[in-house]
Amino acid sequence: MSKRETYESKTKALLAPIVAANGVEIYDVEYVKEGADWYLRAYIDKPDGVNIEDCEKVSRALSDALDKEDFIEDAYILEVSSPGLGRTLKKDKHLEKSLGSEVEVKTYKPIDKCKEFAGVLKAYDKDTVTVETESGEMVFAKSDIALIRLALDF
Repeated sequence: MSKRETYESKTKALLAPIVAANGVEIYDVEYVKEGADWYLRAYIDKPDGVNIEDCEKVSRALSDALDKEDFIEDAYILEVSSPGLGRTLKKDKHLEKSLGSEVEVKTYKPIDKCKEFAGVLKAYDKDTVTVETESGEMVFAKSDIALIRLALDF
């Protein structure tokens, strides 16, 4: 397990009782380097959406737990937030909750000279994602997908 995966896994374990006590759930945890800074990001969610108070409560409790455990060697910035309206769908549980929703798919390589697709998420399995586009149903190999996220309607 890489350092990043270890930090994310340990943070999820610390976060589990905190989110349970605050009536929210873990959407995702990521440990990433952006420029010169490391970020530990915890994304939380609940059916009717999280608010700033939810984020503050979870952030304070998680910060205290991280200070107590002190397993991250690098200096980092802790962020706790909602995954947002245009949330990235990284895990099967994200895809499951988003079945029937409008999504945007970006692929690594062009498919029929196009790398961006939009439509309704119809199905997924361990290897593929199926989206109903204006031109018909498309099945994408998960390995070909650079990004899949909820579409923003404005």
